[in-house]
Amino acid sequence: MRTLPAGFIEPCLQRPTRCLRAGCGCTKFKHDGFRIIARKIGAQVRLYSRPGNDLTDRFRLIVETLANLRTRSCIIDGEAVACDNSGLAVFDRIRYRRHDGKVFLYAFDLIELDGDDLRREPLDVRKATLRSLLVKVGPGLRWNEHIEGDGETIFRHACKLGLEGIVSKRKDSPYRSGRSPDWLKMKNPDAPGREAGGRRRLAVIHAISICRCHARGHAYQ
Repeated sequence: MRTLPAGFIEPCLQRPTRCLRAGCGCTKFKHDGFRIIARKIGAQVRLYSRPGNDLTDRFRLIVETLANLRTRSCIIDGEAVACDNSGLAVFDRIRYRRHDGKVFLYAFDLIELDGDDLRREPLDVRKATLRSLLVKVGPGLRWNEHIEGDGETIFRHACKLGLEGIVSKRKDSPYRSGRSPDWLKMKNPDAPGREAGGRRRLAVIHAISICRCHARGHAYQ
């Protein structure tokens, strides 16, 4: 049995689903990259992959930005991505390691801050705290945009535009390691495979705009 590194927290994982419950909550489009648990203690930073492999030496831009974050300590959950010239995250760019120096972290959850364990806090509180933490940070960290609106409507728009799918989470959910019933993933069965690449940045921007229009007056995030 493999021993996990000290300080590593197993990430919360989405459960595949074919339908979303009413009031599911926070919805975002999926990015093609590597899941990362980023830990900072003082000036020391560690980056762990989903199974707990140490990727600190690989993604220096993320490490440098996190080390300069104005906090004593934190643990951030996110997706490390490498973008093409149009700004679209392309999985092959991170898989084949030709662009490691430009890889940044799309941060979407905050697990710990200055010694406070936030896992029991609701998702919307964790996300609000994370967003305030990421104001005026360096290029290695970016806030992961989310959408307020009906998850089924957002998913339909994602499919029409050929996107990979969506992840929807309950706004009041705590952070639980392993598969969570509160984090649901809907995959577009007709989406192109990772190897196909593609340039869907404009489609993503258009989808976000459409979904925000539909979301007005709803209680989704």
